[in-house]
Amino acid sequence: MAAPIESLLNEVCGSEEPIEELKNLRTAVLATPVSGLREVVSGARLEILFGLLNTNDKEQIEVCVEILNRVLQALEPIQLAQHYKAALQSGLNHPDDSVKVLTLSQIGRVVGHTDGVNSILNSVEILRDVIQCISVERIAVAKEAIAALSKLSKTKAGLDTLFRSDLLNKLKEVMTTSDSIRYRVYELIVEVSTASPVSLGYCANSSLISQLLEELTGDDVLVRATAIEMVTNLAQSQHGRQYLSQQGIMDQISNMIIAAESDPFSNLYLPGLVKFFGSLAIMDSPQQVCEKYPVFLEVVFNMVMNHDPTLTPVALDTLGVLGRTVEGKQVLHKTGEKFTSVLKRINTVASEGTNELRVRCLDALAQLLTLPVEQQTDDLLLLTESWFKCLNSQPMAMIQNISMQPFSELHCSALRIFTAIACQAWGQQLMMDTAGFVEWVMDRSVGTGKEAKDCKYELVGALLSTSSIQKIFGGENYLKLKTYLKEGPYYVNAVSTVTTEGAD
Repeated sequence: MAAPIESLLNEVCGSEEPIEELKNLRTAVLATPVSGLREVVSGARLEILFGLLNTNDKEQIEVCVEILNRVLQALEPIQLAQHYKAALQSGLNHPDDSVKVLTLSQIGRVVGHTDGVNSILNSVEILRDVIQCISVERIAVAKEAIAALSKLSKTKAGLDTLFRSDLLNKLKEVMTTSDSIRYRVYELIVEVSTASPVSLGYCANSSLISQLLEELTGDDVLVRATAIEMVTNLAQSQHGRQYLSQQGIMDQISNMIIAAESDPFSNLYLPGLVKFFGSLAIMDSPQQVCEKYPVFLEVVFNMVMNHDPTLTPVALDTLGVLGRTVEGKQVLHKTGEKFTSVLKRINTVASEGTNELRVRCLDALAQLLTLPVEQQTDDLLLLTESWFKCLNSQPMAMIQNISMQPFSELHCSALRIFTAIACQAWGQQLMMDTAGFVEWVMDRSVGTGKEAKDCKYELVGALLSTSSIQKIFGGENYLKLKTYLKEGPYYVNAVSTVTTEGAD
């Protein structure tokens, strides 16, 4: 295939209007495995293709980008850095965004390569242009630029180049373009910071992290909301959480939650504050976080009880995440009647709310009620059983009724609740005591579509995961469940038809 591609390249080179020749070349290149293009890359003059990007013809640019995107995969990053620096720099300044994206992705390959990165580190102008690409309006360009700079920062030499040279001033200059561009730079800083404590040190010394933290208390509530999201991302790493704690940010965000009660615009940023502490509780300790910042759980409960559709979803998700762990369940249980009231409210919304809210309620309940066999103790089994039974007087019927509605997402969310209690003896007994429930579980005609069948199969698997199932369901039902599991989620009973010649 190398010879035909070489020949097609020559045809492109010899044509004044090469669009048809380029299309032929594209077809040949896309039909050739990347391994088969290595010979072509080493022998062909790629400058031909790079040069053809210098046109106002959108179609020609599009075809050239597709060809180069394929062909350059066969080129080693170090070769790209050594022989095509000028083409890369030209691509970064090209007026067409698709060329910028192509170029930045290739630079990302280079800086992610041990030898290639050193070559780029010596090309300050290229790096300045990469930073400038963060301010390009099209987000796809900015994302590639951020990804390339993040890869560059994986090495000490890269960190030194980006944060201990004039490039830091270039970053700060780009930040002044607009609020949205400033937050793109923050996105880069947070991504670099979470990589390691050393990386965080560089970013902290640059003053850009402290600048981000100051945005938490800014006058613009939309900017504040974005800052909270960035700080939450920074808290994903242990060293990031330690840094935020040292800076007093946890206490600051707790105070922001308290102050939000009197702020008419708090709906815009309060969900972000709750997500921050929810994330913190899961990564560290639900008990420690809830005890140290009691306002967090109080606000979550209030948000569930509130009828504001902008606040309830976040609160439901947070309760689900908290209640997924044993420690989180115990924290919620300690609140007593407060949490019982929340469960009753969840039951009401699950029965009467919009479909989106109903799904969020059911998913939260499924996480709250989940208790794997290895974590089951008598106390915890009593706890999950009491939560389920306090929903209403007939929780099994309520969940089953929801599962029978003609909405796939509701059907599957309801099945997840049954799956959550299916490996708990009290849940199995409730199922057995509910008329027709066992037959409903094994009825393959209930629920259509792949997700519904998968959810039903998971329910059967959960039932069979415990030693109590045979005793509670009985031998015959136990064997039927085992057959269901063996047949798989998509089994269809074969129906044979016998036709008798001459029959009416």
